[in-house]
Amino acid sequence: MTARKSGAVRAIALVGPNGAGKTTLFEALLHAAGATERQAAVGQPGSIGDGSPEARAAGQSVELNLAGFEFMGDRYALLDCPGSVEFRAEVDHALPAADLAIVVIDPDPDKAVLAQPWLREIERLGLPRAIFVNRIDQARGRVDELLQALQAVSAAPLVARQLPIWQDDHVAGFVDLALERAFVYRPGQPSEQVDIPADLKDEEAAARFHMLEQMADFDDALMELLLNDETPDQGAVFADIVAETRAAQIAPVFFGAAASRNGVGRLLKALRHDAPEPAAAAARLGAEGPAAYVVKTSHAGQAGKMTWARVFGSPLADGAELTLPDGEKGRVSGLFSVQGQATKKIASADVGDVIALGKMEDARAGDLLSVGKATRAKVAPRPRFSVFELAIATRDRKDDVRLSGALQKLMEEDGGLRLVQDAALHEMRLCGQGEAHLRTAIDRLKRRYQVEVTTQTPSTPYKETIRKAVTQRGRHKKQTGGHGQFGDVLLEIRPLARGEGFQFSDRITGGVVPKQWIPAVEQGVRDAMERGPLGFPVVDVAVTLVDGSYHAVDSSEMAFRTAGRIGMIEGLAQAGPILLEPIEKLVIHAPAQTTARITSSISNKRGQILGYDARADWPGWDDIEVYMPHEERQDFIRDLRSMTQGLGDFEASFAHMVELTGRKADEVAQRGRAA
Repeated sequence: MTARKSGAVRAIALVGPNGAGKTTLFEALLHAAGATERQAAVGQPGSIGDGSPEARAAGQSVELNLAGFEFMGDRYALLDCPGSVEFRAEVDHALPAADLAIVVIDPDPDKAVLAQPWLREIERLGLPRAIFVNRIDQARGRVDELLQALQAVSAAPLVARQLPIWQDDHVAGFVDLALERAFVYRPGQPSEQVDIPADLKDEEAAARFHMLEQMADFDDALMELLLNDETPDQGAVFADIVAETRAAQIAPVFFGAAASRNGVGRLLKALRHDAPEPAAAAARLGAEGPAAYVVKTSHAGQAGKMTWARVFGSPLADGAELTLPDGEKGRVSGLFSVQGQATKKIASADVGDVIALGKMEDARAGDLLSVGKATRAKVAPRPRFSVFELAIATRDRKDDVRLSGALQKLMEEDGGLRLVQDAALHEMRLCGQGEAHLRTAIDRLKRRYQVEVTTQTPSTPYKETIRKAVTQRGRHKKQTGGHGQFGDVLLEIRPLARGEGFQFSDRITGGVVPKQWIPAVEQGVRDAMERGPLGFPVVDVAVTLVDGSYHAVDSSEMAFRTAGRIGMIEGLAQAGPILLEPIEKLVIHAPAQTTARITSSISNKRGQILGYDARADWPGWDDIEVYMPHEERQDFIRDLRSMTQGLGDFEASFAHMVELTGRKADEVAQRGRAA
C-alpha cells in the first residue's frame, strides 16, 4: 500500500467503557509512533494522558485528552475520551469532529453491553469506527463468543481483521486475514512475522472467507467473485476494507494488549488507510470552506480561556478573523499545539489539526467558526439531564462573588453541569451526571479558583395544605400615640383540589373593608402562606374575604395586610394542615437484563411502577416509567448505576403532590417547625 502523506491531519477518537484501557492505548500509540521516549503507565511521570490533578485523584479520565503524533509521514490528532457516563458531556462536541472512532473494549463477552452507549452515539453521528479488543493476552474463552456478544449491540457488521493465535491457553499473536500473514507478539517491540501455523490454516481460510462474505454484502463485484469460487486479489480486498470502513458500513475488529504494545503497530498501519480525510468530517459538521469547529473550551489560569478547535478547509494562521454563529467577529490571539497538559505556541495550524485558540472569549463548544459568513454546525448533542444534585454554599461569605464567576466558567467547559438558584428553598444547587462528576467540579473550584464550598443533600420542596374549611377573623389593633393601626377582616378558608394553587376573592358589601385595601388583605394572606403551621409553603387553598371593619383614621394598607396575615395564620392552624410530598415521573433507561432488579428495587424507594417497554433504537434495552418521591430520587442514581454496571440513566420531571403520612410525615413536620 502507498503512503498517504496528504498533508492533512486526521483526528482519531478513542472511546469505550470505563476501565477498558483507552488511556493506556493512547499512551501506547504515542510511544509506538515515536511521540514519547517511553510508554509510561497512566498517571505516572512521563505519561501524557490523565495529567490533570482531578484525573489523577479520581484514578480515571475525567476530561478530554489531546495529543498529536506522526507515523510514516502522516499526522494524527488523538482524542482520548472519558469512558464513565458521568463525564460523557466532555465528548459531546469532540466526537462529531473525529474522522474515525476506535471503540476500546475488554475481551470478556459479558462486558460487551458496556460498549453499546458508545456504539449508539457513533451510529447516530454516522461516524466511521473500528473495534480494538484490549488485553487480549488476558482473554479466557473463544473469540467468536465475544464477537457474537458485540454484534448484538452493534448495528454495523463486525468484521474481524485478525484471527488470534492461541498458545498454552493465552493469545500469543494473530493472523492478519487481509494480508494472510501470521505475527507473534513481542512485548514492547513490533510483532514478528512467522509462518501461519499448520493447525490453524483451515480455520484461517474459513475466517478469511467469512470476512470476505461480510464485505461482499456491500460490493457486488466481490460477491460475484465469491459465487464463482474465485479468489479476489489482495489489492481489491484492501480497497473494499477501506471503502466500507470509511462509509461506516462495517466495523473492523483488531486484537491487542495496549500495556505491552501488542497489536498497536498493526492498528497504526490500519489507520493510515482506513481513516477518512478531514473533508468527510467537515461535510458532516456543515463546514464549507475555511472554518474551525470548537470541540471544547477550558480556562487555563493566567493563560485565560483556551478554545480547542479542529481546522477545516485551509490552514489557520495566528491573528485570523473568525465569524461566530451569531455573526459576531473574533480575532485569534495565539495558536497552540496541545500535548496532554502541555501547550506550545505555533504560527499556523494545518487542515484537520486540533489546536487551541487564544482570546476567542465568545466561542462555545459546538460553535462553527467560519472565515466569512456566519454558519451553524449541522450536528447537535443529545440533551443531558441532571441525575444528581448537591446544595452548595461558600465557606467564607466573601467568596460569594468569586463562586458565581467560577461556576459560570466550569459550566461553560462542562455541558453536563447545571446551576439552580432555588429562591423558595434558599438554596444554590449544583446539578450533574453523578456523584463523581460533582466531586470533580468541586475539586476544580478549590484548585483553580481558590473557592471552597460546603455541600449537603438538597432540601426536598415539601408543601402543606388543609383538610377542612374554616372561618377565621383576623384583627390588628395598635395604639402608639397619634395615628394608631387598625384592620379587621373575616376570612373563609377552604381546601382546593390538588394542583389548583391559590385563589382569593371577596364578598364585601357596604364598604366594610374599603376597596383600596382589599389587595393588602390578599397580600397578607399570601405572606402567611409562605410558611404554614407545619413549616412549609401552603398550596391548594381558596380564601374569601367576607366581612371586616375599619377606622376612619387608624386604618391603613399595612394594617389590613397585617390583619390578613394574622387571620390566615390562625385559620390554617385550625383547618387540619397536612404535608404534601413532591412526586416525580422518572423514565429509566437500562439494559433489559437488569429490568427485573430495577423494578424490584422501586418499592424500596416508595416508588410506583407505571410500566416498561423496549427502548426505541436500542436493542436489548428497556425504558421503565415510574413515579418516585423527590426525596428518594436524590440518591437513586447510585443504586441504578450499581445495578447496571454504570450504564443506567434517567430523566425526571415533576408529576404531582401527594399527602405524606405516618412516621415520615411526623419527622418532616418536626424538622419544618424547628426550622
